[in-house]
Amino acid sequence: MKNKLIKYTKELIFLIITITIFANGVSLYRSMDLNKIPLPTSLNMQNNKPIMIHFWATWCPICKTELDNIQRLSKSYQVITIAVKSGTDTEIQNYINNRNFDFKFINDKDALLAQKFGVNIYPTTIIYNKNKEPIFSDVGYTSSLGLYLRMWWAS
Repeated sequence: MKNKLIKYTKELIFLIITITIFANGVSLYRSMDLNKIPLPTSLNMQNNKPIMIHFWATWCPICKTELDNIQRLSKSYQVITIAVKSGTDTEIQNYINNRNFDFKFINDKDALLAQKFGVNIYPTTIIYNKNKEPIFSDVGYTSSLGLYLRMWWAS
């Protein structure tokens, strides 16, 4: 019985590692074109600090789970969130307030900013270093730890 438990545990760990590697590979492939987009001056915030641009939508189930991570990160770093095709400013603000978030957002109701950045999958995150050069991009869910490490590296 103990040997079977060890065998199944090893298989489960192998499966988790395989899925993680595959998911990260897919995310890397999907985000290859994103690191080429310079930060528009209209989105610049404080100088000499990294900036994270996060594209999300109220209708996106993965975005809903990742917004907690974005909220945490916005307390320590410059974060610009862009709500894509998610309704009016009031509807998005209500969505944010109902979840006790307080990060700022830009309403991209016609997906023009998303199109400019080449974003067509949500959530998508692009991190710019202190020189406003794009250095990381992720498509899909990213953990708080992953986001913190990338922003730390961008500093």
